[in-house]
Amino acid sequence: MLRFLFVLILFAVATYLLIRVFQQRGLMPERPNLPKRQAPKKMIAPDDDEDFLRDLDRKRRDPEDPDAGP
Repeated sequence: MLRFLFVLILFAVATYLLIRVFQQRGLMPERPNLPKRQAPKKMIAPDDDEDFLRDLDRKRRDPEDPDAGP
């Protein structure tokens, strides 16, 4: 059992060292840097628009205003 554990540890160390050598010499390519995806533009609903809300408030306060017409 002890011999198996020693061989397993030796195999893991050897594999790690080989991979490090391949990476340093350029034999094993590193993961490419993929461009980050841009988040889609946030949709603005009418109730999120400051100008729209201000205009609604003005129409509510003064329904006779000619600029506040439909």
